[in-house]
Amino acid sequence: MKRILVLAAAMTAAASIAWAGNSLEDSKMDKFIDKLMDKMTVEEKIGQLNLPVAPTDIVTGPAQESDIAGLISEGKIGGLFNLSDVKKVREIQELAVKNSRLHIPLIFGLDVVHGQKTVFPIPLGLSATWNMDAIEETARIAAVEASAQGINWVYSPMVDITHDARWGRVAEGAGEDPYLGSKIAEAYVRGYQGDLTSDDEVLACVKHYALYGAADAGRDYTASDMSRYRMFNYYMAPYKAAVDAGVASVMSAFQQVEGVPCALNEYLLTDVLREQWGFDGFVVADYDAVREATTHGLGNLQEVSARALKAGLDMDMVSGAFVGTLKKSLDEGLVSEADIDKACRRILEAKYILGLFDDPYRFCDDDSQEEKLFTPEHRAKARKIAAESFVLLKNEGNVLPLAKDARIAVVGMFADDSPNMLGSWTVGADIDSPVTILEGIRNAVDNPESVSYSRGSNLFFDPDMDSRALNHGKSVDRDSRSDNMLAAEAVEAAENADVVVAVLGEAAEMSGEAASRVNITIPDAQRTLLEKLVGTGKPVVLVLCTGRPLVLDWENENVDAILNIWFPGTEAGYAVADVLFGDENPSGKLTMSFPRHVGQMPFYYNEPNNGRPTGGEWRKYASSYMDTDWTALYPFGYGLSYTTFAYSTPEIEKESYILEHDGNGWSLDCPVKVKVTVTNTGDRAGAETVQLYVRDMAGSVGRPLRELKGFEKIYLNPGESRQVEFCLDAEALSFYNPALEQIVEPGEFTVMTGGSSADVQSVKFIVK
Repeated sequence: MKRILVLAAAMTAAASIAWAGNSLEDSKMDKFIDKLMDKMTVEEKIGQLNLPVAPTDIVTGPAQESDIAGLISEGKIGGLFNLSDVKKVREIQELAVKNSRLHIPLIFGLDVVHGQKTVFPIPLGLSATWNMDAIEETARIAAVEASAQGINWVYSPMVDITHDARWGRVAEGAGEDPYLGSKIAEAYVRGYQGDLTSDDEVLACVKHYALYGAADAGRDYTASDMSRYRMFNYYMAPYKAAVDAGVASVMSAFQQVEGVPCALNEYLLTDVLREQWGFDGFVVADYDAVREATTHGLGNLQEVSARALKAGLDMDMVSGAFVGTLKKSLDEGLVSEADIDKACRRILEAKYILGLFDDPYRFCDDDSQEEKLFTPEHRAKARKIAAESFVLLKNEGNVLPLAKDARIAVVGMFADDSPNMLGSWTVGADIDSPVTILEGIRNAVDNPESVSYSRGSNLFFDPDMDSRALNHGKSVDRDSRSDNMLAAEAVEAAENADVVVAVLGEAAEMSGEAASRVNITIPDAQRTLLEKLVGTGKPVVLVLCTGRPLVLDWENENVDAILNIWFPGTEAGYAVADVLFGDENPSGKLTMSFPRHVGQMPFYYNEPNNGRPTGGEWRKYASSYMDTDWTALYPFGYGLSYTTFAYSTPEIEKESYILEHDGNGWSLDCPVKVKVTVTNTGDRAGAETVQLYVRDMAGSVGRPLRELKGFEKIYLNPGESRQVEFCLDAEALSFYNPALEQIVEPGEFTVMTGGSSADVQSVKFIVK
């Protein structure tokens, strides 16, 4: 962790946060930790590698005699997680500092994934903003709020690339593209960590390393097996970007890669992460993953624990495997004390960098909570950023924006629902804090009485399916009235309105961990309701709640407008109303393709070409489907606006470039400068994300049809034009060959610019 001790003084604010070594500080830290470790017993060193979950009664009452309290006093715990109560954190820290022999403080971790008290859109929604400043700001606010509650280590960002919308944890990531995912990873790390000199900056933890998003069949926890060529070209870049940005910790994934669970995978944890990428922070296992290696069939608990330590795992979460077996493994020669020392040192370095040895109570200021938690400033940011995350998928006949004097029938169980607006992984939030969509709409219109509300349906027809859609440990509310009665009430309301706003989709916990689905559609009871609403002949606006791309083929054909709001967080209702009524112009763009059918999974825009591509209409002996179009319904990068934008053909300064190699890497004789002019051709101001894609036309291996290599979000007034310039260097043209060498090959390249991956204009250049 020496490399990440001090932020380089010469680094500009625009640069990525890279932790840079400082010889004086390194020396001070080394001497301090050397002296401390000389005093530690082997059992105390192993204790630093132990991360149990915090019982709620750990300090008060009878918990003074609890197992956890006893282990803390014995110096056999390095940290705790799942506690966000600053008073309890202080009490527990005091227990560690005063009662343990060497007075070593604990670190306190928590899943702070898209906000703490103030909740922002789910990460997939945040990625749809394509706004790195906004994403960094959400992480910054989350760090401020988490640290005010005693947390100094957050299990975020989740940067797993995925091509399969069946997998529930797509909600937590940034979608399907490694370039965009890398930029987002950097933004999160900057936001959480800053330079770690302030008591409201926290350690970030990039997860889930590695390839967790490539789970077989989209089923959580299943193996991810692929060639290393595919691994490095499609999946690994965001993890590396987080490391290059200075992330303090890495969480290993649950599943097997090349037959070995990630927590025990020496190739991933040591060969790649440390030796190739130079990571010098610490690695923590995911929840109980070390013990679960026994279920994978890799041996008994002692064997898998020893293997995990030697593979490069530093901290065991929950299972107690390290603290329970490593001393015996040391005595039997399965591990060395040097193995234990290496992991222990990394944990102690993290505590040193956090300043906990100077002030163990640095993150325990109870007086700061009121001025830092759920503040008006934080909520205003949440409202603005939520609106920016919404993706307008359809707007037939410009149904949107709505008039504020219209008679509106608001329909759907999620319209008057607070908890489900949060999305998954909001453990620090008050579940009743979000503004409901119904409240937001009524607050925005001229006359609140012109807005009716009816539930219309339950989530599913089958109550057992409803019971699986848990929200904060509770099933979604189910109305006892019959399906026909619920629908009839909604239809009557629709018939008496000018427009219907149907708020439908997934419940919050239908995406996230352990939430894989094979039918990635709007649940059946809601879909039937939607059909009946469309049958009234009134304009229907579908406000879609979802944590993943859904199959919306019927909706796309039959509904007038579709506004995808993901799970928007704390300010859901206000943000939705801002967009529905045109106070905010939607500017979100998809970062994960929406398929036409679940049978297309896995799906990704940047696939390589094949020998029999489908040019247009279906034809035999081409790479297509007999029963549906092979393309995405809504492609990567897609999103509409209340205005329109026109693109010029891209231009480049010259058509030929010289490729050079100086022994250290590839370079071009000058950057490829690409210019494109974008004009707002509508009558409203709006933001547009200008996207740049590259294709290597011929190489030693088949390359993707297009790869995102640049983007810029611009704001244009009606009639305004702006020229956007991109600069491509050799790295933008590079890829990993089957030998895992990052190379650039000479030849012809096509550069494409446009408003989505499927709507581009192109120009070509040559690299010699």
